[in-house]
Amino acid sequence: MLVDRVLSGMRPTGSLHLGHYHGVLKNWVEMQQKYECFFFVADWHALTTHYDTPQIIEQSVWDMVIDWLAVGVDPARATLFIQSRVPEHAELHLLLSMITPRGWLERVPTYKDQQEKLSEKDLGTYGFLGYPLLQSADILIYRATQVPVGEDQVPHIEFTREIARRFNHIYGRESGFEEKAKAAVKKLGGKKAKLYDELRTRYQEQGDDEALQSAKLLLDEQQSLSMSDRERLFGYLEGGGKMILFEPHAMLTAASKMPGLDGQKMSKSYNNTISLREDEVSVTKKIRTMPTDPARVRRTDVGNPEKCPVWQLHQVYSNEDTKHWVQQGCTSAGIGCIECKQPVIDAVLAEQKPMRERAQLYLDDPTLVRNIISDGCEKARKLAAETMRDVREAMGLIYS
Repeated sequence: MLVDRVLSGMRPTGSLHLGHYHGVLKNWVEMQQKYECFFFVADWHALTTHYDTPQIIEQSVWDMVIDWLAVGVDPARATLFIQSRVPEHAELHLLLSMITPRGWLERVPTYKDQQEKLSEKDLGTYGFLGYPLLQSADILIYRATQVPVGEDQVPHIEFTREIARRFNHIYGRESGFEEKAKAAVKKLGGKKAKLYDELRTRYQEQGDDEALQSAKLLLDEQQSLSMSDRERLFGYLEGGGKMILFEPHAMLTAASKMPGLDGQKMSKSYNNTISLREDEVSVTKKIRTMPTDPARVRRTDVGNPEKCPVWQLHQVYSNEDTKHWVQQGCTSAGIGCIECKQPVIDAVLAEQKPMRERAQLYLDDPTLVRNIISDGCEKARKLAAETMRDVREAMGLIYS
């Protein structure tokens, strides 16, 4: 059965905070239990916007990996690696750039949006224009089936699917494809081969999408097929050629509900964050000095939780009993703001405690982190090399 493979990466541009945990990393920890996961440090992507401050990237790479390990990302269950240590990403990016219309890149919604948000930077570079294509190469080189994204990133996955489709259309016709595909059908065995042919005919002659999905499911269940035969049969099914690059699917994840210390989204640019492994004294001070409902000037003034940033943190960290206590106490002036903040302080520190403990192991012995990444890079390169072999062969770039 074709394995569901998840790929996701993070740019190393500063210390990770609780917004990253609730928005991305908590999902990673859950995904690694269900899927084959590849998580990578997107250092080349960081250069698309931080090309003039590479020292930020260098400082952040290892700290970020430690943060991943601290929250429970398990190198025994997921492959962790650094993008720039797998140069095949760059090669596939280059080769895909030969067939990618410039207009496709300029239409990516985040292109102009990011240029406006980061107007203080000169982003009129090819690297910035081409970063969606590099992102596509990151995904396609591992033949990832699922890519966890928020709603705003779905167009990037659609772009990647279009690139894969275009590549397969241009280069998917290997010599003797039809004969090889028919030989692969026979390997399914009598009954399954007959069913495959029936479903293929129904789809190609009648446009029956249910038949297409049934045939794909049939192929997914064939464990004995080689990767090459599987690719041929997927391509033959839809009337194309050998499927060299797989079209990934967007795995929609909920947007982070983690507010910052001022009630806005938690972000370094707003200077309202709590770092994943921030020390207890600093965390306590930050939450105790958070702004509250402006109407509560004195302890005896009644307040409205809906107008208080601390209430947003209670939505993340407190149970129903605590939230009821806050609502009653705030609206009647029965509790003060410092009292209201204490359950949040306790909950944040409790969440961070195991993170600090896990991280300490790697801080005490940095070679452990280096070894994890080294092993991950080796595994990633092996998979990437297999894809690149097929890509080079399809493009006529293997010379004997």
